[in-house]
Amino acid sequence: MVTPMTITHHSRIHRLGAVIGLLFVTAGCSASGDEGSTGTTTGTSGATTGVTTGSTGASSTPTSGGSTDGTSATSSPTSGGSTDGASASSTSTSTSTSTASTGDTSASSSTSAGEEPSLSLFVSSSGSPTGNLGGLAGADQRCQDLADAVGAGGKTWHAYLSVEKGPDDQPVHAKDRIGAGPWYNAALVMVAADVADLHTKLGDVEVFLDEHGEKVPGQWKDSPAPNEHDILTGSNKDGTVAPGKTCADWTSEDSQLFALVGHSDGLGPMGSDADQYRSWNSVHENGGCHDTAPKGGAGRVYCFAID
Repeated sequence: MVTPMTITHHSRIHRLGAVIGLLFVTAGCSASGDEGSTGTTTGTSGATTGVTTGSTGASSTPTSGGSTDGTSATSSPTSGGSTDGASASSTSTSTSTSTASTGDTSASSSTSAGEEPSLSLFVSSSGSPTGNLGGLAGADQRCQDLADAVGAGGKTWHAYLSVEKGPDDQPVHAKDRIGAGPWYNAALVMVAADVADLHTKLGDVEVFLDEHGEKVPGQWKDSPAPNEHDILTGSNKDGTVAPGKTCADWTSEDSQLFALVGHSDGLGPMGSDADQYRSWNSVHENGGCHDTAPKGGAGRVYCFAID
């Protein structure tokens, strides 16, 4: 038999069950919320890791989670690309600079190499029987004609001679009328780099050749006769005029006048290499302006291209 008290008791039980059910539901929701928070934290951490790793340019394994993958994908290529680009740019710039520098060096080398040496100094193969060479003009013309005969006439040639009275009655020194150098012989060997260097040299049969590249007969071993190593200069060792020793400025045949000569082979009697015989441009007086042969001459001169 159901009484009002029984109904009331059942109602209370149902209410209590409902309350308990609500409590379980609430606890479940709370648990779900914590998991979501944890997931979010993990995702954020993953994202942070992804950004950090990307900025260093290192490769990282994608972390689960859309947000993390997206951040990692975006950050890594951008940072990596920037790093690679900078590196590439740096490498390219460095390479370009290196190439440019190498190019300049090559250009310089090719310029130097492009200046091919050519005949610019020789001992005249022919000479004058006397000290009358027709003055400086006549001696210069002899050099020009001999150079022209071997294909070097495109240059301007002067004889290495000094005079006491040149233009305006002033001395002319041989060293001042031969250009600046360098000078090469017929074998294309550099004889001297400049005027100063030239006047430190000694006579040498292998260096002071004629325009054909032939050795000048002298005191060297097995030289053909006659000896012709006395080369007219009228100059001191420093290339300045030797007063009274120019055959009246290369216009006289007077036996009482003389000219100063050098030794093209740098040797004296019997092949002596004593210091007194070594100078290429100033050793002794010749036998007289009337005859250039005595003592070992043939009226030869040194010829220099001045340009």
